Amino acid sequence: MLLSRPARALAVTLFAALLAALVPASTAHAESRTVQGGRLDWGIKSSFQGYVTGPIAQGSWSLTGGAATVGGSQFRFHSARGSYDPGTGAFEAAFSGGVRFTGHRKADGTNELDLTISRPRIRIQGGQGTLYADMASKAKGSGRTNVSSQVPLATLYLGGIDMRGGGSPVALAGVPATLTAQGATAFAGYYPAGTRLDPVSLSVDVSAPQRKTPTAAPTAAPTSAAPSSAPPKSPEPAKKPGPAAGSFRAAAVDWGVRRTFREYVTGSIAQGKWTLADGAQDGGALFRFTGGKGTYDPETGVLDAAFAGSVRFTGTHLDLTLGKVTVRVKDGKGTLGADVTTSGRTEKAVPLVTFAAPRLAPQDGLAAVTEAPATLTEGGAKAFGGMYRAGTAMDPVSLAVTVDEKAKLPALPDLGSDAAATPPATAPATTAPATAAASSSGPSTGTYLAIGAGVLVVAALAVLAAVRRRTDAPTS
Repeated sequence: MLLSRPARALAVTLFAALLAALVPASTAHAESRTVQGGRLDWGIKSSFQGYVTGPIAQGSWSLTGGAATVGGSQFRFHSARGSYDPGTGAFEAAFSGGVRFTGHRKADGTNELDLTISRPRIRIQGGQGTLYADMASKAKGSGRTNVSSQVPLATLYLGGIDMRGGGSPVALAGVPATLTAQGATAFAGYYPAGTRLDPVSLSVDVSAPQRKTPTAAPTAAPTSAAPSSAPPKSPEPAKKPGPAAGSFRAAAVDWGVRRTFREYVTGSIAQGKWTLADGAQDGGALFRFTGGKGTYDPETGVLDAAFAGSVRFTGTHLDLTLGKVTVRVKDGKGTLGADVTTSGRTEKAVPLVTFAAPRLAPQDGLAAVTEAPATLTEGGAKAFGGMYRAGTAMDPVSLAVTVDEKAKLPALPDLGSDAAATPPATAPATTAPATAAASSSGPSTGTYLAIGAGVLVVAALAVLAAVRRRTDAPTS
């Protein structure tokens, strides 16, 4: 039996209304979220590292901006910032830190090979991924220096990785990468476009979207109270005491000891680890000792401070603890010392390294020394059991002292939370499909569609029943 025109209109209207109501339910979980904290591990190209440090280039590489090393040949970039949309899988995160390669030293002291890669950024959209980076390099042959910002350096192959529906952290492991045409140019011509680079791994923290708190309804206007005999006094703002002469508010010192020493501790020989205690913090490429107490003269730049925290290195034939770190700065020269405990025996206040600290004067309430080159002392050489000679270059020292209540200590590199919370996606060496990028944090779109289809069927049957009753009813 054909439905009358009003009945058909009623059915179409009800169907459209129900469908519109269901659409938000299927996409409500797809709000864009903030990426804040995390790391990117990438060796760039292991064979290039070997070439730089090998007998031909006879060069080296160095880390900048808090970058670290991890494993045998990977560089770790930190402090991810960006966004992630679990509905579409769109992802973007920028990382801090850099690495500089130098080699082929010439007679005039300059390097024919000089390449810096910094501030990598990962962008994934529509199933395609790209790694961007700031590049500075000397062209092979001409020696002309080229500096470029956010060059599309590598293409990432995401075959089989579904970026949708992830929770936190979002993790990817072993994603294949190849050099782009723009990257080949920025890479100073050492490799052609299409060259396979080292695989890329990352783990970033993702925060839940902020939900707006409903605004409370305005209340009735308060009634005016009877005037008092005396006008009310305005409260005076509380005055916070400023720092006493010769003191400071907060201080921290950052030092990684020595990169090759950390790699030795965790490597195949010592097979060890390090443990932080008493408030020391791990920044990946450095250790931060906080809670500084002591004296500081902004006029002369003289500082005498002691810090909390300790780091203990253990491994095969190794047990070394550095604690109660001190820093003294005078006449533009700084000395970092510590209590040194070796196999249960402690020697107090050992001067370990010296560093340059010119113009330690506050600017906007903060006096700082950033990544000052450090040199091992005689006492430091003894503390390390003769592993390094006095005069050996150690990791740089960074120092920050606040004398103003508004000034803040520099942020420590943010490595994010442990990626073990979410099984990472592992992309194989080829472009074969990989596993899911992150665990789902809620019902899938298919679930909502299934529910919606059921509701629509029930609604349609109800409409047909109503129309049929109306059609079968006796006419008056």
